[in-house]
Amino acid sequence: DGAAADGAATDGAAGERPAPGERTADGPLLVPSDAPLRVPAPDGSQSAVVAMWTGFRGIDEAELAEVDRVLRPGGRLLVVHDYGRDDVSALRAPDAPEYVLWSRREGPFLRGAGFKIRVVHCFWTFASVDEARERLASLGDRGEAVAASIRRPRLSWNVAVYHRTKPVPGSAPG
Repeated sequence: DGAAADGAATDGAAGERPAPGERTADGPLLVPSDAPLRVPAPDGSQSAVVAMWTGFRGIDEAELAEVDRVLRPGGRLLVVHDYGRDDVSALRAPDAPEYVLWSRREGPFLRGAGFKIRVVHCFWTFASVDEARERLASLGDRGEAVAASIRRPRLSWNVAVYHRTKPVPGSAPG
């Protein structure tokens, strides 16, 4: 009974994946990132819920309650967002909440909603500096500015994984 067989994920993209609300035999249940969040799964049936980039744009108590409804005791909610403090963040608005508030200790994820954080250090890697510049320049003014500044064929990209565990009844918090 692995997490892939009984997990739910928001932000199902079109393509080879099942339609939102459907599940493949060995994959996650995909949930549209519509508001309000509604996970079409029975109470306590999921070992994990993963929200990717557009899910959980901050803390919403109703969304947390919906996730807690479907999570088993000890189940995990993982919320994935850009972390910032990297090369890729220069491509977005500098005042994006991911970069300004969310990753701070006083931010909504870390301030009392029970989340912890892991940062995954990744790279956008290109075949050459010229290819990187060409692709980045196609992203508009910010992309052109980043393209003009690069000296190697990669950009650093830090991804935040905010995570919280649904308590097991009778266990100590933490």
